[in-house]
Amino acid sequence: MKKKICVVTGSRAEYHLLTPLMQRIMDREDYELQLVVTGTHLSEDFGYTISDIEADGFPICYKIPILGDGDKGTPSEVSQASAKALVGFDEYLVKYRPDMVVLLGDRYEILPIAIASMMHRIPIAHIHGGEKTEGAIDDAIRHAITKMATLHFTSCEDYRKRVIQLGENPCRVFNVGACGIENIKNVELIDGEMLLQDLGLPKSKPFIVATYHPTTLGEDATVEIKAVLAAFDYLRELGYSLVITKANADAGGLAINDALDRYQEGKADVSVSFSLGMQRYLSALNSCAAVVGNSSSGLLEAPSFGVPTVNIGDRQKGRVRSTSVIDCRCDIEEIKKAIDEALSSDFQKVAKKTLNPYGDGKVSSRIMSSLDDYFVDNQGRINAKEFYDIEFAEE
Repeated sequence: MKKKICVVTGSRAEYHLLTPLMQRIMDREDYELQLVVTGTHLSEDFGYTISDIEADGFPICYKIPILGDGDKGTPSEVSQASAKALVGFDEYLVKYRPDMVVLLGDRYEILPIAIASMMHRIPIAHIHGGEKTEGAIDDAIRHAITKMATLHFTSCEDYRKRVIQLGENPCRVFNVGACGIENIKNVELIDGEMLLQDLGLPKSKPFIVATYHPTTLGEDATVEIKAVLAAFDYLRELGYSLVITKANADAGGLAINDALDRYQEGKADVSVSFSLGMQRYLSALNSCAAVVGNSSSGLLEAPSFGVPTVNIGDRQKGRVRSTSVIDCRCDIEEIKKAIDEALSSDFQKVAKKTLNPYGDGKVSSRIMSSLDDYFVDNQGRINAKEFYDIEFAEE
């Protein structure tokens, strides 16, 4: 009998990270992929990116709409969306009863998915646990999911150790590398000039890739975006076009996106999109002069292209980073200083030589091997977990 593997996706970025694993599941005769789609994928306000999933040919098993039209991502709206996710996924579990639920990361809509899975005693495989993002509520969500998960797949050895520090048995914690590196190894990239033509930007100018998400434990998004837009003005004064992707559905995300829409008006050297799609986004990283903003992509994927990253604010505070990343506060003068350093010839040379700490890109094959072992050893049963205590040296 086929093992039913449920993979849940609620955002564009997470979906692209999961595609190699989903393809491997589909390619196996002894596994059945059950893809559950929720979150921003089903929202017109965030580009209705379920159309990208359908275009890629992945069969969708179940849809869970959780966002209302015009939701601004207030704490109440986020809480209500989480409640809808819990109820909706419970209904899916009752109907389809998967053998394993695969979750990636730390989005708020993923937490209720984990809770429902735990209540139904269905094992969870958690990807990208153990990471730190001290400027966002994602940090607490990520660690909470860790305590509900049976299998853990981390993106580097430091994060593997942190999952164990949270009391998880080392025999269930695997350092497989970052999912984004696998996409870089396997996606056919588009030439830079063709990409700029596709985006309607001048071919003669170098460009910057930019994404800015709300810092959910920091300043109000409307305050932060003013400094970011001023930085965009500075980059354009320096002669760079801007390839901007919009913010996620965190509290303040729509306010940022509204500001970006207004900023783009009448500017031939600015492109603003909900999502570029995986091929175009990675192609943009390959051809750009630098990455500016606070997306995890600047830390995880950009170093593989030898591209400098200006990481603004605290959203990514605590993540492992390479020598190609420059951190600065969300202050226009500090951002300008960081941009000048990133675009300098000396730092460009540093970025070209940097080593990405997030693995070799063989992520999905390692995860599949661990899933195989789990089903052989445990027949798919979820077993009670003992808290794994670490011996501390006496002071």
